[in-house]
Amino acid sequence: MAKNDREELTGLLGCPVDENPTGAVMEAAYRALGLPFRYVTMLVRPEGLAAAVAGLRAMHYRGVNLTIPHKVAVLPLLDALSPAAQITGAVNNVTFEDGVARGENTDGKGLLRSLRQHGADPRGKRLTVLGAGGAARAIAVECALAGAESVAVVNRDPGRGEELARLVNERTSAKARYVRWEGTAPVPEGTELLINATSVGLYPDASRPDVDYGGILPGMVACDAVFSPPDTAFLKAAAARGARTIDGLGMLVNQAAHNFTLWTGREAPEEVMEKALRAEFGLA
Repeated sequence: MAKNDREELTGLLGCPVDENPTGAVMEAAYRALGLPFRYVTMLVRPEGLAAAVAGLRAMHYRGVNLTIPHKVAVLPLLDALSPAAQITGAVNNVTFEDGVARGENTDGKGLLRSLRQHGADPRGKRLTVLGAGGAARAIAVECALAGAESVAVVNRDPGRGEELARLVNERTSAKARYVRWEGTAPVPEGTELLINATSVGLYPDASRPDVDYGGILPGMVACDAVFSPPDTAFLKAAAARGARTIDGLGMLVNQAAHNFTLWTGREAPEEVMEKALRAEFGLA
C-alpha cells in the first residue's frame, strides 16, 4: 500500500459496545465524502482503559469516542481538555494531534440540538435530569448554559448529585438542586423537560428508570439519552402519561456530526448519517 493510502483510524471505547451503531454512522459519512478514515468499535473494560489509550497513541489514531464507563475515568490520561469538558468533568471525544490527546464533550451539544430540532428548547424551562454521570453532567451543563431556568438533579449517590448541582450553580445562571433518589424517585413538581441521562434501558437492559411515572403530566417533554433501542420503556411509559417524547437518535446523530468535524476538519454529511442510523434500527 502506498504511503498516501494509509487509513486514518477512529473508533469507540466502551463496555458494553456490542449494539452501539456509531460505527455504521461514521463509516457512512466517511464513504460519502470519500475520506480514507475507518471507525473501529472496541470493547475496553475499566481495568484496560489506560493500556487502551496508550495503544491508541502508539497506533496514531486520529480520535476516539468514549462511552460507558470511561467518560470520567479517561480524564487523567489526557493532555488537554476543551472548555466544555473542563466544566462538565467528562469526555466523550478524544482527538489525537501532534502527540496531544485533547478531550471534548459533544454529548450535551448533541442533545441540546436534538431538543431544539424537536421544538423543545430548554431556554426558560424547568429541567429535571435523571442521573449524575458523564452524560448527565454534559446535558445538565449544556442546557443550563442554553438558558434553562432551573435544573433538578435526581441521583442515588448524594455526593455525585450534589456535586453536579453545585457545578451548575457555580458555572451557569440556572438554579440547580439535588433530589435524592431513594427507591422510586419523584418527578419534581413543575418539571417541564424530563431527561433520562442514566444507562437504564440501554440494550440488553429492557427496564426503565424507577421513577414515579404518575408525576409525568400531559404537556411535559420526556427525552431519553439512551438510543438502543430508540423506543425505550421510559419513553413508552412517559407517552402513556401524555408526555411528548424525544428519543436518543437525534442526540447520537448530532454528536456524531460534531465528532466527524473534529477529526476530519470537514462539515459532516448529516443526512447521510441520520439515514445510516435509522437503517441500523430498521427505521429507514
